[in-house]
Amino acid sequence: MTVTYLPSDPAYFDEADARREMARAFDLCTGCRRCVDLCGVFPSLFDRMAGLQDGNHAGTDAGGVSADQMTPAQQDAIAEQCFHCGLCVVGCPYEPASSSQDAESNIPESDFPESNFPGLNFPGLMVRAAAIRHRGGHLGPIQRLTSSVLNRTEVLGAVGVRASGVVNRAIGAEPGSVVRRTVAKVTGISAVRLIPPYARQRFSTWFNSRSSGLSGATGKSRVAIFPTCTVEYQQPQIGQDLVKVYERNGIECSLSTAGCCGAPWLHSGDLDRFGAVAAKNVKILAEEIRRGSQIVVPQPTCSLMLKREYLHHVGGADAELVSAHTFDASDYLWRMAEHSGTGPDCGIDTRFGGHIPDEVTYHSPCHLRVQGLGRSSAELLALTGAKVTVVEKCSGTDGLWGLRSGNEETAVGMAQSLGSALEAVGPGTLSGDCHLANTAVTEQTAHTPVHPLQLLARAYGIDPDS
Repeated sequence: MTVTYLPSDPAYFDEADARREMARAFDLCTGCRRCVDLCGVFPSLFDRMAGLQDGNHAGTDAGGVSADQMTPAQQDAIAEQCFHCGLCVVGCPYEPASSSQDAESNIPESDFPESNFPGLNFPGLMVRAAAIRHRGGHLGPIQRLTSSVLNRTEVLGAVGVRASGVVNRAIGAEPGSVVRRTVAKVTGISAVRLIPPYARQRFSTWFNSRSSGLSGATGKSRVAIFPTCTVEYQQPQIGQDLVKVYERNGIECSLSTAGCCGAPWLHSGDLDRFGAVAAKNVKILAEEIRRGSQIVVPQPTCSLMLKREYLHHVGGADAELVSAHTFDASDYLWRMAEHSGTGPDCGIDTRFGGHIPDEVTYHSPCHLRVQGLGRSSAELLALTGAKVTVVEKCSGTDGLWGLRSGNEETAVGMAQSLGSALEAVGPGTLSGDCHLANTAVTEQTAHTPVHPLQLLARAYGIDPDS
């Protein structure tokens, strides 16, 4: 058994070795159970362990059974439920603090006080399991078709924007209708989930056709916006308000030329394609940083890719540079306010003369919480004078997992739980950094959350059509 989360390790794709490591991890998690209410992976694991027959194995906390009694199919059934939110790594007593970022060596020995064993990075193990299923040909034809279509986000985005009228009518048809079922068969996307529509104009088109709001003045700092596929093709308004808010605060904005972050390839186990995408982006982003820009990202999954996964899967000086100089878009502004003071002449501009909601219910996305940034946006919004309540629940979306056919039962259940938690807070404006999670909230509540930077733009009195 090799405890490794590095694809460059010769043992990484050794299926027998990986399955022994999965058995070890499953035993540890069954004895701990801290993550029982995070997602469907752990309840399914614990139910499976409870149903195992006693064998000639060492006793465990599962009542004398061990996870090495599981068949490969049973292991896969557990792993396939993982949608890579990463929350199980937060506070895990078996994971050394450096394990999710360690790009130079295998996981060090854990300092967990009750045992002496190699550390555990469960999200990293689930990526390894997905990679082995992909490389070993264990995926069914529907899974392969879905990945080959949905993972090409830039191609889909370009087509979606160019033919937005036709595409939006198709994906916006009644859930379960003939049209939606046909789309599902062709693309593998769910026939019953609410799908974000495509914009009529790309964010980059808008950005490249405008004049800088700084009028040539030197800003406090310079950033290159990594727009993400979501903002580029589906919600350019988020990017537009980001630019306007940043320039209001003297931040000079440029547009990064890096492409899709590659998260769909990583989460579906295609590490070859992910590695190629990541290496290309690292080279581009590192050069933009050397020219004096910080990288800001308005969607949490993509910032997680740039900050952690590129460091882990590409490594090297450029990946380290990108990781150190990449920021979530809301957190970047909050850092300015937190560390430099507030007021018209320092920090960020706090002269809010526009619309300020009395109460804001903010959903903290999983991929920000994993980065330790779950409250930055809430703190930023509180500067406007609004009362902000934070809700920390997973939407069950996490990239494209929740929108794939076959994942509806788990994904919709989690989205319903999030919707109920938000509605329980009471009346107020809904906000969240993740547009896919926001779409799941809209699906369940009929209320549309908005990105925190958009609320900040309205608080400044910035016209969305300006």
